[in-house]
Amino acid sequence: MILPERSVRVRFAPSPTGELHVGGARTALFNWLFARHHNGAFILRIEDTDQMRSTEESLGGILKSLHWLGLDCDEGPVDEKSDKGPYGPYFQMKRLHLYREAGQRLLDENKAYHCYCTPQELKERREAALARGEPPRYDRRCRDPEYRKAKAAEGRKPAVRIAMPLGGETIVQDLVRDEVRFPNSELEDLVLLRANGIPTYNFAVVIDDLAMKISHVIRAEEHLANTPKQIQIYQALGEEIPEFAHVSILLAPDRTKLSKRHGAVAVHEFARAGYLAEAMVNYLALLGWSYDDKTEIFTREELINYFGLARVVASPAIFSHEKLTWMNGVYIRNLKPEELAERLLPVLRDAKLDPDSDTLRRITPLIQERIKLLSEAPALTDFFFQASLDYEPRLLLSKGLTPTQAEQALRQGRETLETTQSFDEAHIEPTLRALAQKMDWEAGKLFGVLRVAVTGKTVAPPLFGTMASLGKERVLERIEFALQKLASLVPTN
Repeated sequence: MILPERSVRVRFAPSPTGELHVGGARTALFNWLFARHHNGAFILRIEDTDQMRSTEESLGGILKSLHWLGLDCDEGPVDEKSDKGPYGPYFQMKRLHLYREAGQRLLDENKAYHCYCTPQELKERREAALARGEPPRYDRRCRDPEYRKAKAAEGRKPAVRIAMPLGGETIVQDLVRDEVRFPNSELEDLVLLRANGIPTYNFAVVIDDLAMKISHVIRAEEHLANTPKQIQIYQALGEEIPEFAHVSILLAPDRTKLSKRHGAVAVHEFARAGYLAEAMVNYLALLGWSYDDKTEIFTREELINYFGLARVVASPAIFSHEKLTWMNGVYIRNLKPEELAERLLPVLRDAKLDPDSDTLRRITPLIQERIKLLSEAPALTDFFFQASLDYEPRLLLSKGLTPTQAEQALRQGRETLETTQSFDEAHIEPTLRALAQKMDWEAGKLFGVLRVAVTGKTVAPPLFGTMASLGKERVLERIEFALQKLASLVPTN
């Protein structure tokens, strides 16, 4: 792909009417990577003309999600109220004068016209066209000057429509889909400005992209049908058309539209669930793009270095929570233990645990190989931070032991650990294995009852490291507590 001489400037333009969907995040990421690869600019623009649905809460959520992903913008909103950059404001509702000026220019050049048709009239005509088996397009009646004059005399407030060409075709040169042709007969005279002066999506996008000097428009394929309309607006204005690239939609594994019924779909949900931002970025980058047919794990720097539209495919991408979770586990295992401990700290505190930094750093290696999500850590580690345990006594029998056998294991385990001089993993393991051999027990049975005694769980981090981290005094206290709980199950003579 030969890039134009002008600097690369791309934009992500969400509407603040809801949460940032992973599909939108993938589009933002592709724009960000393209800009960073070409030393260009990534612009964030807020399309807030839908005043009924736009909220500051949604905008704040979008900004927070982009920040979590590390997709920093060179120009755009700093927060819900202000922005930065030479081509602002970056909120459409603060740019209404630009759209009105452009609309007036097209009217003056007879490339657009006033439309006095009311919403009710348009609805009735669409329904009539459908009843006749015809496409429900605008019938262009307001192109007639006499008709416009008559309706204006009624005191109606007009919208502004572009006068589309009546013949020929509009060709979209797409960087992902190659050449896509649209018969102009299928393009109706779309509204540019509503009667209240608010621009429509297609008009505002063109004016903003021109004003912000956007070089490449990288967006979801659902916007492909809008592209010939926008090209006609560019041509009516006599302006240079940016490069277009329409990336594939995201589908669920069952190849239906990705929705909440398939699990989390909003970026903030993944952050809350314990995914790492770098894993999320890595996974999203692979949804429709690949470097080769085998490499799956990339650093952010590698993604910037390798990314290009030539390797973006047009076919739908499948979003798999299972694959993302696997990749997140890879990233967790690749973290340095002290870095993982730092990331786990707020997660554990959110779970109402109060870990001290030393203990957390000590136990992190015990769970690093076992978790795929940060959110799995509290359930595996809560017993480290609890003064006392609360569990059903019968858990002590989970390896098929009788109460008498469990009592024997706990008593002999306590006696053996009391005499262990060095209470570290290297000494605890051979000591307990020797005890199992002495008792003529399977090691798993002895370890199982001791695991429940010191953790309150049948599934926990590795036993010997856990004991070493808890320390000799707490381990012996918990074994004594387990014996007291077991007393209710041991038959009396």
